[in-house]
Amino acid sequence: MTENDVQFDFTQKMVDMKIGLDIASITLKKQVDQIILIAGDSDFVPAAKLARREGIDFLLDPMWNPIKPHLFEHIDGLHSTFKQNRNSLKK
Repeated sequence: MTENDVQFDFTQKMVDMKIGLDIASITLKKQVDQIILIAGDSDFVPAAKLARREGIDFLLDPMWNPIKPHLFEHIDGLHSTFKQNRNSLKK
């Protein structure tokens, strides 16, 4: 057997769905006042809408990536956790 006989299959299945369910669960249980989602994928629109309807402050940190317009209209604001780190990397 050689390394050519082995094939690595790395796939993430339903990760967005699981994160969305977590957002819904902690929202409906009133366990948080604020959620910061580190993503920019419009798959999270239903979870963001639910959280906001339930009074949760829903922020997005896209880590320098573009945000889908459909998601942008369903958030309360942007959070830039990594802005300082990125600026220090440029030096």
